[in-house]
Parts: sequence; C-alpha cells; structure tokens
Amino acid sequence: MKLWNTENNIDALIEKFTIGQDQILDLELAQFDILGSKAHASMLASVGLISIKEKTELLTELDIISQKIDQGDFVIEPGVEDVHSQVEKMLIEKLGAPGKKLHTGRSRNDQVLLDLRLYFRHKLDSLSTKTQSLVHLFINNSESNKDFLMPGYTHMQVGMVSSFGLWYGSYGEALIEDYQQLTTTRTAINQNPLGSAAGYGSSFALDRKKTTELLQFDDLCYNSMYAQFGRGKTELKVAQAISSLAYTLAKFAMDVCLYSNQNYNLLTLPDSIVTGSSIMPHKRNPDLFELIRAKCNQLMSLPTQILMICQNLPSGYHRDFQQIKEIIMPAIAVIENILEIILHVLPQIKVNENALEGDQYDLLYSVEEINLRIQQGLPFREAYHEVKKDINEGKFKPRKNLKHTHLGSIGNLANLEIIRKLGKTI
Repeated sequence: MKLWNTENNIDALIEKFTIGQDQILDLELAQFDILGSKAHASMLASVGLISIKEKTELLTELDIISQKIDQGDFVIEPGVEDVHSQVEKMLIEKLGAPGKKLHTGRSRNDQVLLDLRLYFRHKLDSLSTKTQSLVHLFINNSESNKDFLMPGYTHMQVGMVSSFGLWYGSYGEALIEDYQQLTTTRTAINQNPLGSAAGYGSSFALDRKKTTELLQFDDLCYNSMYAQFGRGKTELKVAQAISSLAYTLAKFAMDVCLYSNQNYNLLTLPDSIVTGSSIMPHKRNPDLFELIRAKCNQLMSLPTQILMICQNLPSGYHRDFQQIKEIIMPAIAVIENILEIILHVLPQIKVNENALEGDQYDLLYSVEEINLRIQQGLPFREAYHEVKKDINEGKFKPRKNLKHTHLGSIGNLANLEIIRKLGKTI
C-alpha cells in the first residue's frame, strides 16, 4: 500500500530502491505519527470535516495502535511503503470510512515534516537531559580532584602546573554550551508544519492553531511553502547541535587515550573497560575511548553531509530529503549511546594523585619560579630572563614543595560560576 498509488504498478526493483530504509527507520517515528494523526482527527472534527463519532472511533483505534507500538507488536508489512501507509491501512481495515477520511486536508509531506519535528523534539529533550547529567558529573569530579596537580600542555609540550580539577571543570563548562545549543535548537524547530499539506496549503478551513496547541508546539509554520522549506534546514540545526556535542566528547576521549598512556601516567582506567593484546600481556588498550573518538569525528561531519544533499535544491519537496533521514536518525542513536557510555564510565576513571613527581615535569614550575621572584620585588621581564638563563644553563631547580593552592581556588571558583551558569540556563 502506498498513499500516492492509484492504478500503476511500480517496478519491484525501483520500489525497493526508492523506499530505501524507510520501513526500518519509520518504526522510530511510529508513535509520533500516531500523535499527529490524533491531533489531526480532533481538528477535523472541530471544523466539521468528520463527525464526533468518527473522531472517537479514530482516536480509540489510534490508541490501540499506539499500544501495539509500545509492546513491539507494530510492524510495517511487506508491500507497505512507510509508517504513514501502515497506520492508514490498519485504520481502514478496522474502521472503514473513518480511516479513509483521516487524510483529509493533509499530505504525506506534512505528515513526514510533523513526525520528524516531534521525533527531533523528543530526542533533543533526551540528549539535553543526558548532557545536563554529564555536566554535573564533570563538576563533581572537578571538585573532588581540585587539589591534585597535573601538567598543563601547550603545543603538546610541557607548559604549566595545572590541576585535575581544572581539567574536569573545563569539560563541564564546554558541555553547558553544548546543552544550550541543544535547547536552543529545540526551540527553533518547535513549530507546527501540519496543515501545510504538500507545501501549498489546503482549500479546507483547517484550524492549524488547534493542532499546534494539541501537539504542544510553541508556534506554527505560517507560510505553507516555508514549512516544506524547513525540511533539511530542521535536520541541519539538529546536526549542528550534535556536531558541537561530539566535538567536546571527542576531545575528552582523546585526552583519556593520551593521559592513560604509560608515558603520561595521569589517568588509570578500570580493568572492566580496557582490552588486551593477543601477544603483549601488558597491554591495557583504551579501545572504548578510541571508538568514542572515531564515532564523534564521524558525527562532526553531519552538517556537511546534510548541506551536500540540500545545497542545490529549489523550493518544494524533493525525494532527496529521504537520504537525510538515513543520516540523521542513526547519528542521534550514536550520540545518545556515547553519552550513556561516558556517564557510566566517568566515575570509574582514577587520577594519579602524584602525577608531577617525575623529572620530566620539572620545567612546569618555571612560571611559578618567575612569580615567586616577582613577589620578592623583581620586575617580570627581569625575573623571566633570570629563570630562562637558569634553564638554558641547566641550573633550574623546581620548587615542587610550593603549595599551589591558587589552582584549587581557581577551580573551585570556576565550578561555582559554572553551576550558576547551568542554573540560569535550565
């Protein structure tokens, strides 16, 4: 069954190619298709296009289908093109005429637009919640590790004394920006396209504000052609939010891979999340974080992939948009899974509380030495040249016994401000 089909029988090979992954991916959209159909049925009854009795029958049967979806008993049958066709087929088989009336005033185009916006809204809420939880976890780690020193690197070279608290806190703040982008994206896409039909509206007197309220949209897409224009643009906004989040998580994954290396020896990963070697018995490989890094790097290409599909399309609907669904929906599943994994393993990562004991970190203390001489009355430039000369002549002796309490203070103050920022955001 195809909503657009009348008499012609399409070639089976062509049919398989054009349907693509819809029969699989649309199972993710099924509940949102039910929500949209229920709102549409209620609206049709309110404007007199179907009777109250027909509305009641449709809503009852749609609830039954919704239960089947929840129970895992909903399938898109062979020969049925997509979720929209499957739901309509089930309604017609059970109700007859009311099922045939439900499509009045809408097109498969605005059904797809609606289902995707509802789906993206739901997924953005889920990603935002997980990101918020990760922010708190990073800040908690920052607080508990603020007194443990670690090397700070610039240009991959030993730079200055830092702290694990400062390192953890930096990711907490970065994730707040990612959280803000997720929530901003949700607001931007939370507009109702239902009633735009194929992009040119309907001659029926539809009450689009009613479906907007029923589906809890902030507003509606007023111009019907713009509603169709939003296809691709909506996915691009979501992809950009995912890409930003992936950027942060990829950098963290890289840090973990680097810092758990024996040459750095800054972090220890639990045995339960590392892998070994078939010939080297000492190996403790951070495969998990390598895969997170690779997956996040892939996710960062999402906006470009979508732009490459949409960049030269004129206004109106084009089947090209189907390819975006095959890119964006699996990507959402991947970033959700990555967030869940990091939330699970982050509390298990241990820092090396004596990370700076090795001689390779002696030069970290050069800035501290300069600051000490400044406090004793020397101008900065003179103190800098004196310490530089000591280093060049091999005379520099790090004062590792100095208390670097300022790093704890900086980290603690920053965390308080980060928590306030998060509070304002939420």
